[in-house]
Amino acid sequence: MHVTDRPLSLPLVPTLTRRQWLAGCAALGLPWPAAAQSGPSSAAGSLPLLEGTAPGGGSVRLAAFRGQVVLVFYWATSCAVCRDKMAELRANLAGWKGQPFAVLGVNLDANLRDFLAYEGLVAQTVPESHRFTSVSEQSAGFRDSMGRPEHLPSACLIDKEGRLVERYSGRIPASTWDRIADLL
Repeated sequence: MHVTDRPLSLPLVPTLTRRQWLAGCAALGLPWPAAAQSGPSSAAGSLPLLEGTAPGGGSVRLAAFRGQVVLVFYWATSCAVCRDKMAELRANLAGWKGQPFAVLGVNLDANLRDFLAYEGLVAQTVPESHRFTSVSEQSAGFRDSMGRPEHLPSACLIDKEGRLVERYSGRIPASTWDRIADLL
């Protein structure tokens, strides 16, 4: 047998999109690939704990959102990119009104007063249908098993069963909205 430098002839293999590949992983019960999860602790597929106190004083628990797809958005008032993302988050929240979708903000300001002042402005200027609940890591009873992100903004995507399925560090990619639509 003679060996040549010709390329191997392989049968055509269909090319999968990232969404198709991830859906296939989920259907087979495989863990989400590391590229889809960038961030601190709490493995994908786990049931994260997140609770705190809303600016009005009410208790907020991620577990209460079970049955909904939840985008947990980590932000700070000092983060210009975070503030810039708020309009997109609010528009998608309003656009999916009536769907089992929620945004839950986690404010990481060092000073609780900065968060409360921002939330006061939101209450005066943003229509109620475009608002989402936020808690501060400085609030009483705050606990978060997903860990404090290293970079802002960051987000975690939680499915209807309350499992962490993806993490995002930096700007939320446009493909996230497709992923949320798939989970709805």
